Amino acid sequence: MASKICAMISIFFFLLLLLPSGHGFYLPGSYPHKYGVGDLLSVKVNSLTSIETELPYGYYSLPFCRPQEGIKDVAENLGELLMGDRIENSPYRFKMRANESDVFLCRSDPLSADDFNLLKKRIDEMYQVNLILDNLPAIRYTKRDDFLLRWTGYPVGIKVADGYYLFNHLKFTVLVHKYEETNVASVMSTGDAAEMIPSNSGKSGGPPGYMVVGFEVVPCSFQHDPESVKNSKMYDKYPKKINCDPSTVAMAIKENQPVVFSYEVDFVESDIKWPSRWDAYLKMEGAKVHWFSILNSLMVIAFLAGIVLVILLRTVRRDLTRYEELDKEAQAQMNEELSGWKLVVSDVFRAPDNPTLLCVMVGDGLQILGMAVVTILFAALGFMSPASRGTLITGMLFFYMILGILAGYGAARLWKTLRCGDHAGWVSVSWRVACFFPGIAFLILTVLNFLLWGSRSTGAIPFSLFVILLLLWFCISVPLTMVGGFLGARAPHLEYPVRTNQIPREIPPQRYPSWLLVLGAGTLPFGTLFIELFFIMSSLWMGRVYYVFGFLFVVLILLVVVCAEVSLVLTYMHLCVEDWRWWWKAFFASGSVAIYIFLYSVNYLVFDLKSLSGPVSATLYLGYSLFMVLAIMLATGTVGFISSFWFVHYLFSSVKLD
Repeated sequence: MASKICAMISIFFFLLLLLPSGHGFYLPGSYPHKYGVGDLLSVKVNSLTSIETELPYGYYSLPFCRPQEGIKDVAENLGELLMGDRIENSPYRFKMRANESDVFLCRSDPLSADDFNLLKKRIDEMYQVNLILDNLPAIRYTKRDDFLLRWTGYPVGIKVADGYYLFNHLKFTVLVHKYEETNVASVMSTGDAAEMIPSNSGKSGGPPGYMVVGFEVVPCSFQHDPESVKNSKMYDKYPKKINCDPSTVAMAIKENQPVVFSYEVDFVESDIKWPSRWDAYLKMEGAKVHWFSILNSLMVIAFLAGIVLVILLRTVRRDLTRYEELDKEAQAQMNEELSGWKLVVSDVFRAPDNPTLLCVMVGDGLQILGMAVVTILFAALGFMSPASRGTLITGMLFFYMILGILAGYGAARLWKTLRCGDHAGWVSVSWRVACFFPGIAFLILTVLNFLLWGSRSTGAIPFSLFVILLLLWFCISVPLTMVGGFLGARAPHLEYPVRTNQIPREIPPQRYPSWLLVLGAGTLPFGTLFIELFFIMSSLWMGRVYYVFGFLFVVLILLVVVCAEVSLVLTYMHLCVEDWRWWWKAFFASGSVAIYIFLYSVNYLVFDLKSLSGPVSATLYLGYSLFMVLAIMLATGTVGFISSFWFVHYLFSSVKLD
């Protein structure tokens, strides 16, 4: 399996970097659906969203038209529920290649005071309506100067002067592409895909089929006559011609007045092929900026690598060579003149303070780092595309639980190493690994969920889902972590190359607080990722689609290298001033990047999310940011600790003692 993955990476790696701007790529997990002329197309609705509040609400929480057959929930996966998606059926329906205009949808009841005030509130908060057709979100284009801007969804309404206007008429454009008879069915004849893709081989004279390759919407505010449609039924023809002009608004909402909804649909044959239909959503912005970020990271890595090479090849090698060439008397005389790291040879492997906590944090860091690498790799390969909603979150949870084995193994083996081969207590360590980070995450999510419940938002995790998450935690993650701990306790520990004295050596006074240097070291890893961090934050909080996982995977690898180099250099500097307490400092030298990410998150909230309104929204933002930086601190700190441990072990394994 590993060889196959390596082969795939070597072949497709550079293509993946250009994936979002390429043409004709296939998204694993999705398949083309052929529609015949006249086949029914049903539009689905998702939660109402706003970048002003970040609180999603159900579509039918507003007085919109409801389907005749009643509201039905569409099957959702775990990731969709956690993201706040609530996909339901809608009354909008079309027939393939059948253009329709002036279609009456419904006439609402007179707006009550509550509905009227709620509509005004949602318009003030800039809520967007999200529609889905054949798994494609509705997209809206607007012109600003000479630029064409694209948005997913359309606003509920707009406020002009003191009036509130509702977008009650929708002009749909469905882009279709004629079904091309190829060997797609035979190529994709795995699982359900082969059953869903019809094959007309040998039937060249059959009726043409079409695939949906685009779904556009133009919202209009049109003043209907409620009395003229009082006896009309859904999908009847509206009595007069509806002129959809998006530049004007006319449907002002008023209390105790009904609202009439209508729509029109136009089918347009397009040259866009089905594999490229997501290009409009995944078009990569700022490709040069991504490359600049990578180039900047490479320069930081080269600078730090030069320092590391100087330490390893010149300073350390030279000192060790001189030390080994001397006879015993000269060595004894030289020992009196030794300074720096050579003087802490009998204390460098002294057990750190709070060794249990260190093992727990390293174990959780291994689990989070492994989850991030595997998830981003699979996403870069296209297995977690936005065409399959929620798969990214679901995949992260799956890989996190499976990698509990790695967390338990790493923590238990480190515990055994710190105790010089005694594995007693590994059960307690493994149990704490299984509960430390998930427990903190569960606490944060519970507090935030109470806020969402109080706001009646669809972003709130249902109680049943809470139970499912707890079962996944205690029935899968915890047992796998205990299995990993068992394997780590049985694995051979890493033997220290030098003995440790019973009495610790006194650390000389330092010219400056060593922790100040440790905290400042996080600026270099932050400089590696802050540009990509901006795009990620924009995706999370500005309603944009992030799909440049090829760039993200490269940045992740560069971040790991920078964290390792920074921690290694800082550890050597501490040893040179005879400070043998390097364990925790090595962890936080690279883990301190989380502090700068949190400060950047606060900066992003203040200057980029100026429109974010309400204490609930700000609390949600800060809570999720705190959760994110905790995970980053554990992952990057683990990288720094492991690299420093390897360096110290390598450094003192060459020292010969009588």
